[in-house]
Amino acid sequence: MGYERKERETMILGPDGAPLTLADLPKPTTRRWVIRRKAEVVAAVRGGLLTLEDACVRYRLTVEEFLGWQQSIDRYGLAGLRATRVQEYR
Repeated sequence: MGYERKERETMILGPDGAPLTLADLPKPTTRRWVIRRKAEVVAAVRGGLLTLEDACVRYRLTVEEFLGWQQSIDRYGLAGLRATRVQEYR
């Protein structure tokens, strides 16, 4: 019994509806995480451009941190990713 490896996507639609490729993602050295960058990483994982593990290694994130971003988007939309006024969203 072999496992079929799913091919990765090469292009997906980003959070703003524009095409998103690996080259368009934030740089691995990113330190300032604005809403757009967080949303792009979440969209890349959801769309199959990156795996969760790849995203966490590439951006030095914990799984919990990534899942928190994902949960914030699901609950509150992009505004939930704000670093300021967090109390309004949590």
